[in-house]
Amino acid sequence: MHPRLTLALTIMEALAIFAYAISGFIEARTRQLDAVGTFLVAMATAFGGGTVRDVLLERRPFYWVEHQPYVIAIFVMSLFAPMLLKMTSKLLSERVLLVADAVGLGLFSISGTSMALDAQMPWFTSVMIGVLAGVFGGVIRDVLCNEVPLILKDSRPYATCAFVGCWLYLLLDYFNFDSVYSVLIATAFILLARLATFKFNVRLPH
Repeated sequence: MHPRLTLALTIMEALAIFAYAISGFIEARTRQLDAVGTFLVAMATAFGGGTVRDVLLERRPFYWVEHQPYVIAIFVMSLFAPMLLKMTSKLLSERVLLVADAVGLGLFSISGTSMALDAQMPWFTSVMIGVLAGVFGGVIRDVLCNEVPLILKDSRPYATCAFVGCWLYLLLDYFNFDSVYSVLIATAFILLARLATFKFNVRLPH
């Protein structure tokens, strides 16, 4: 993997982890969980998708095992998150949750697809691994918070945005577009597509 792409994926992974951790904090606050519950939800949300990706690609050690500082950072944030989130309004929390979820979806989906390609996986398999990496953290978060996973109950495109964005990344890569820009463009597409579905209330047919 090209060094610039490796650096870009490393930065994306960190941003995705903290974006999903924030969404975990907000859901935990909604459920009025204590610091321990908040940490567990945030940890599972932040690393769930990446762990599934690592299992499918047989990558060891798992990303969160190899990068202990991220785990420690989420642990420390969990101690203060309940107190800080009490000072925010419900509307603000919902907006932050939407953006954080969209950011995590885009970043994890494209980084997962890129890693699958680097592992010589076929195109369709790479896309599905990317989509799983993008959505699985949110699925675990919702299950732990006793919610029907968002991917199942919301008819607005969620996994669909990730699926299309991952194919866009593959297309750009196929035409030898600069690898870093390919990652950034595809990630931005997923993020903006997900936010646009809320803005314009776009829904998939039942």
